[in-house]
Amino acid sequence: MVWITADVHYAAAHLYDPAQAAFSDFLPFWEFVAGPLNAVTFGPNELDRTFGPRVIFPKATEPGRRNLPPLAGLQSFGELEVDGTTRALTARLRDLEGRVLFERRLEPEVA
Repeated sequence: MVWITADVHYAAAHLYDPAQAAFSDFLPFWEFVAGPLNAVTFGPNELDRTFGPRVIFPKATEPGRRNLPPLAGLQSFGELEVDGTTRALTARLRDLEGRVLFERRLEPEVA
């Protein structure tokens, strides 16, 4: 399962792991966070520990710095690509120049 999150003001990739969670009756899942494309930056807030999140990739403002303008260069956007043959999902977080900040390929589970 993959969650795609928007309306945030930083970029991140989180892996939610039942082995680290308060509630553990679930399979691991990913959350890819991107934004803003052209707005001030801030965040992230503290993650809720219920589902055992691990920050795999962070790109955010330094603690105590909020509302930085686009000229600060922290804007990002996300890209998802599904391979039509293998059904693998590749998630990429990119900066405004299009450079890949983070990439993860997720293979589909075989039933």
